[in-house]
Amino acid sequence: MDKSINPSLVLNADFRPLSYYPLSLCSWQDAIKSVFLDRVSVIESYEEEVHSPSTTFKLPSVIALKDYVKCLRKPAFTRFNVFLRDNFCCQYCNQKFSANDLTFDHITPKYLNGKTTWTNVVSACTLCNLSKGRRLLRYTDMILIKSPVKPTSMQLLNNGKNFPPNYLHKSWRDYLYWDTELEN
Repeated sequence: MDKSINPSLVLNADFRPLSYYPLSLCSWQDAIKSVFLDRVSVIESYEEEVHSPSTTFKLPSVIALKDYVKCLRKPAFTRFNVFLRDNFCCQYCNQKFSANDLTFDHITPKYLNGKTTWTNVVSACTLCNLSKGRRLLRYTDMILIKSPVKPTSMQLLNNGKNFPPNYLHKSWRDYLYWDTELEN
């Protein structure tokens, strides 16, 4: 059976996903191993089964950790997290892009002692980044959509909810969107 088929959604002990983007998933093999190591509880299962010489197991589709994992208080300063903070949107032309089509732009260029920090780096498409070049914004006709800030882990988690995964099994929906407002 293909390892990428039938992944398990991993929930924290409070039944919230560990992350929304990228969605916290594990392979069915790791899910079954975690069940036997008593690290997780199976919440939902697929119809598909695997067999050992003596037992049959339904593949877990949703598992919850038995021990609560605290979210990091300070998110790591990574390229991906900058893009997530900026909602995968160029901060100059305000268009959405995939992570592969975005770059970092230093508001104060590095050659002018601009640091690579949360408050000096924004997401930019290649065209806007080349257009700005190594200049300060005041020497261009470009406008920054919003000033960069250091996000909290909760802000990144909430931003991640805006990017639904490509694959969404029906058994996951109650656990991914449990805190969204219901329609009348």
